[in-house]
Amino acid sequence: MSIVLCVDCGNTRLKWGLRQSGAWTAQDALPLAEAESLDEVLPAKPERVVACNVAGPHVAQALVLAADRLHAPLAWVHAHGRQCGVTNRYDTPTQLGADRWAALIGARSLHSGPCLVVNSGTATTVDLLDGDGIFQGGLILPGLALMRRTLATGTAGLPHAAGTYRNLPRNTDDAIVTGCLDATLGAIERFYRQLDGNENALCLLSGGGADELAPHLALEHRVVANLVLEGLATVAADR
Repeated sequence: MSIVLCVDCGNTRLKWGLRQSGAWTAQDALPLAEAESLDEVLPAKPERVVACNVAGPHVAQALVLAADRLHAPLAWVHAHGRQCGVTNRYDTPTQLGADRWAALIGARSLHSGPCLVVNSGTATTVDLLDGDGIFQGGLILPGLALMRRTLATGTAGLPHAAGTYRNLPRNTDDAIVTGCLDATLGAIERFYRQLDGNENALCLLSGGGADELAPHLALEHRVVANLVLEGLATVAADR
């Protein structure tokens, strides 16, 4: 069976996975500055590449060059009105971020019921997908690390916090870490209320901050290593 390379060019890293016969054979990530060397780190040569990009034209061009050296055709995934069982209700469907669209498709491929799709990276996105596969809307907020960094750089006296989540924080570092986590958890749990009463409702968590959020999330949830790659694989299988 052919090997497909799925690539998620995010805000800080390039995540990739090799897919064959419906399963992942390898997954890893690179700093964006090393995107052009992607072809050098792959353990196997893909027949084609499916990718999404929110990192800008420089990273897109680097991936084009890497795909050329692999002699593998490259297909970009962008948001549409409908694709792979997901319907897009964004006011202007094509303005939805390609990574959010791929994550929604990935979520639908993994869970047939209503779900909240949370990607916690440089930014955190919280998107509501109903039981019919209709994307009803979503939130964008700063990611956990960005929240903490903004407090350190935007104030005169607050540190780059390296604290611990506490129910009752009693030092500044713990107060910052707990505040940023609780702000994000509150947004997720508040948005999830719109699914209350829906049978088989689930929150799917992905991204670098998922493991920080999951232990404190007071609703039914599942952590998925990379929902964007799952969506890209689903699109690739549909073509």
